Amino acid sequence: MASEGVFAFLTQSANLQQKWESPRLFRTFVAEDFNMFLNRVILHDFKNIAEADLVFSPKVNCIYGSNGAGKTNLLDAVYYLSMTKSYFSSSDQYVYAFGAEETTLCGIYQMDGGTEEKVSASVRRGGEKTFRRGAKAYARFSEHIGLLPVVMVSPLDAGLINDAGEDRRKYLNFILSQTDRAYLQHIQAYNQLLLQRNRLLKEDQAIPELLDTFSERMSPHAAYVHRARRELCDRLRPMVREFYSALSQGRESVDLAYRSDLDDTTPEALFAREAEKERVLRYTTAGIQRDDLLFRLDGHPLRRCGSQGQQKSFLLAMKLAQFRFVREIYGQTPILLLDDVFDKLDMQRVEDLLALVSTLDFGQIFLTDSNKVRLDKVARTMDAPCRNFFVESGKISAE
Repeated sequence: MASEGVFAFLTQSANLQQKWESPRLFRTFVAEDFNMFLNRVILHDFKNIAEADLVFSPKVNCIYGSNGAGKTNLLDAVYYLSMTKSYFSSSDQYVYAFGAEETTLCGIYQMDGGTEEKVSASVRRGGEKTFRRGAKAYARFSEHIGLLPVVMVSPLDAGLINDAGEDRRKYLNFILSQTDRAYLQHIQAYNQLLLQRNRLLKEDQAIPELLDTFSERMSPHAAYVHRARRELCDRLRPMVREFYSALSQGRESVDLAYRSDLDDTTPEALFAREAEKERVLRYTTAGIQRDDLLFRLDGHPLRRCGSQGQQKSFLLAMKLAQFRFVREIYGQTPILLLDDVFDKLDMQRVEDLLALVSTLDFGQIFLTDSNKVRLDKVARTMDAPCRNFFVESGKISAE
């Protein structure tokens, strides 16, 4: 078996297991809430935005223009500065302007107590990437996650309902990776071990003892991930139901349920039960890599029975629940990015959404729409300081 380094990898995983032996539960920071905001952003060759130097309102920022003009790209730049990556791709190969060799982003934030925080990023074609807080570059990008919490709502989110379970697992991973650093360590270790285990299973004469060793090492990581996902869903479920009820004025009810192979057994027992079948099929057939979320509308599958408006309302309820959860964890209000959220919503649901956002004690909001009249009406409804930006062919001007 050409697998040099496997035992060293397992030893490394064992050390990680000991480091994170006991699951760390969610902690709500005991701190006075404050609303940090993005004061200024400077962009160079980010997607179709060649140059931009913009100053924002600390509350509402309305961005309008035709489809494909670059509205979403501006929101993605704000997201990138918070999360060190694009909302729409895990790869940086699509963040450059066409023909450019490098893209740079810089954001200047107002923080608690009036302090200023400068965050900048540089990404070169070929893979070289740096991320800085002030003048200091991060050794690991994960160290930045959580400094500038953000919640993005996008038409792309429809995949949470209509696509495969992988998208729903990514949704859980995204929230937990921001709020629990141990979770990120566990899910990364589990996925690496899973990859090695599947490679071993594909060999003609996989060594049973080595397979058992992989199973043993994967079990504590699986248990931690399962428990964290279960606790997160238990926290989100009542919030999603509450927000959806407000958006629909109680006309229908929704539910969210977490499903896992580990719901009624332990990882050790699960691996033992599946061992013979896995040797025949040559891949790991059960585990947290199959976890999923079930969405229901009045007791029926939302994907099959929900209208476009109902599905979009459910996604908004999920993102508002995420907003509240992150706010509770960090003790500060996330930046809220609402990309084209009013499409497929009747005006009553739009008004209910705005009322909900207002009751959340919202901080800074970015709104995009192709309809300026509708955006103006939304801004008046929110009754907060607002700045308008017009986008045309990647050029952004403040009004």
